[in-house]
Amino acid sequence: MGDILVIAETYEGKLRKVTLSSIAFAKELAAKAGVGYGIAVLGKDVGDVAAEVAGFGAKAVYTVDDPALENYVAGTWAGAVAGLAEQVGADFVAATTSTFGRDLLPRVAARLNAGMVSDVMSVEGDAGDLKFKRPMWAGNVIGTVKVTTPKAVFSVRGTEFDPATPGDGASPIQAAQVTVADDGKVRYAGFAATVSERPDLTEASVVVAGGRGLKDKAGFDGIMNPLADLFGAAIGATRAVVDAGIAPNDLQVGQTGKVVAPDLYIAVALSGAIQHLAGMKNSKVIVAINKDEEAPVFSVADYGLVADAFKAVPEFIELVKKG
Repeated sequence: MGDILVIAETYEGKLRKVTLSSIAFAKELAAKAGVGYGIAVLGKDVGDVAAEVAGFGAKAVYTVDDPALENYVAGTWAGAVAGLAEQVGADFVAATTSTFGRDLLPRVAARLNAGMVSDVMSVEGDAGDLKFKRPMWAGNVIGTVKVTTPKAVFSVRGTEFDPATPGDGASPIQAAQVTVADDGKVRYAGFAATVSERPDLTEASVVVAGGRGLKDKAGFDGIMNPLADLFGAAIGATRAVVDAGIAPNDLQVGQTGKVVAPDLYIAVALSGAIQHLAGMKNSKVIVAINKDEEAPVFSVADYGLVADAFKAVPEFIELVKKG
């Protein structure tokens, strides 16, 4: 059985914290499978990121440093990752379930003729009988699956694995000679980033999320912005709010949005549909504010307040400010 290869996710030359969850997954899988794991860093001028991940105890850190990888293009990156996995003898490839991971990993699996398990929540068994738990039907069913192909690709649900911490010794950094080929089908045109002073939704320790009970953009912004300012929080939204054009889709939390597990999640005027709960129910502490006492969100809330958000939230903010 070959080793595990973790694909580091980067942005603007810096390591994204979500990668630490897939490193934690790789450590657990390596221990149960009796193999080693390596970390792959792809891009242009990746030396700083490679040095950063070298402290997590991997067998090696592999760099693929090429100008063609400066900007993410799925086909080019998938070919490079698959080529690297073949070169280093990795039978398992893993990355965190994020926009990047969801786009890249199925393409890698296709190139390696590998089975794929999405949104892995835990690893069961040992080298002779490895199985993986993953959510199905918006998290209402947890399936246990087994990969029958010689190679396997995994996307890791970051909220289920505590981020790995450095301190397990320095890994050697090896420059891999992998052919990076542009298939000519897709060209990088540009990236229009959403500029915000707020923390990233998937990395924030506090998230405040609003639902359609806030009615319109003025209502959403008028409640969410002061509340987020109070806690230095990221702002999230339900799919209904995003579909209505009240909030941008990069704020969507849920099955078809982002999965988060902050220390504190404040759900405001959202009912708690199954699809939304799938994206936030693992938060450490959940506070729900909704005027409907039958709202499903109260079933997962640690603290619930049955009240009109337009009255309760401003009062809450003033009380907190007064200490």
